[in-house]
Amino acid sequence: MAGVTLEGVLRQAAALSRDEQAMLKDLLRHRAVEAWRVETAAEAKKATRAFRSGKLKSQPLDEIIAGLRARSDRA
Repeated sequence: MAGVTLEGVLRQAAALSRDEQAMLKDLLRHRAVEAWRVETAAEAKKATRAFRSGKLKSQPLDEIIAGLRARSDRA
């Protein structure tokens, strides 16, 4: 994809009809969701292997939530 720029893609998208723009938006959103699902599934498999091998220990729910909140506060 050498030579492809975001500005170029936006110009081409602007040349599409409204229906085609809506279809493009939906396709991009669906692809992003699917990529997220694949990534999440891979992370879940990795976590499951770590848990089964003893590298990851179970924790009380309150500790997990507190940890998540602490991370989101730093972001």
